[in-house]
Amino acid sequence: MLFGVIGGDRRQAELLKLLRQDGYQAAAYGAAGEMDWERAVSAEVVVLPLPLCREGDTINIEGEQRGIGALLRQMRRNQLLLAGQVKPAQAAEAAELDLNLIDYFKREELTVANAAATAEGTVQVILERLERSLLGSRCLVLGFGRIGKLLCHRLSAMGANVTAAARRPESLAWAVAYGYDACSIDRLDGALSEFDVVVNTVPAPIFGGNALKQLKPGCLCVDVASIRGIDASAAEALGLTIVWARALPGKLMPCTAGRIIRDTVFEILKEQGVIL
Repeated sequence: MLFGVIGGDRRQAELLKLLRQDGYQAAAYGAAGEMDWERAVSAEVVVLPLPLCREGDTINIEGEQRGIGALLRQMRRNQLLLAGQVKPAQAAEAAELDLNLIDYFKREELTVANAAATAEGTVQVILERLERSLLGSRCLVLGFGRIGKLLCHRLSAMGANVTAAARRPESLAWAVAYGYDACSIDRLDGALSEFDVVVNTVPAPIFGGNALKQLKPGCLCVDVASIRGIDASAAEALGLTIVWARALPGKLMPCTAGRIIRDTVFEILKEQGVIL
């Protein structure tokens, strides 16, 4: 069996290495410096990056401008295509072409492991930039999904006083049950001046200039969402330190992230009846 690994970041390079270590043939384009387009796109199993596209429909390949539509039209019906964070329009186009495209980022085993790596990476980002100890610091985590839960747990374990902010009542109830302070995102106004760190995990604009004005000088803002939730321009205008730390697993822990993708790919192949 030939695997094709196309695009992505350091985790795709690690995936390529792991596949070869496992004894499989693998061709790559835009991963680990390899540029074997013809073999990569003709492989029985083609593993595309996470996220699939950088901007619009441009495939996530460093320095490249290749559209996902052109790639899909080059694929065959008997190939298995695996990609991360596939947009509905891209999935629809693949379906129209009768292609077998599976979004591996929808797999719970991958998203949980990825969230754990993201939470750990977020703590590293905070420690590198926060000019004080986490012990006794006050941290606000926006969003209480997978990443939010795991991040609150890690920050609390390091001695931080953690407040979880969410919209859904059940999320707030879980935050309280875990022992964190909890506040509705819609009711943060007037309660922001004491925080040392604000971390956003929500992929939507939810923390704008009015909220940022209430933060104390020196508050560190970290946004780990794929779509910025904190208004970066407003934060910078106020002199606040803001870091957009998306795709942390690929940047800080590619070995772990590559292994997570490899394991998920193998599980999908087993479910598809592909003999490994």
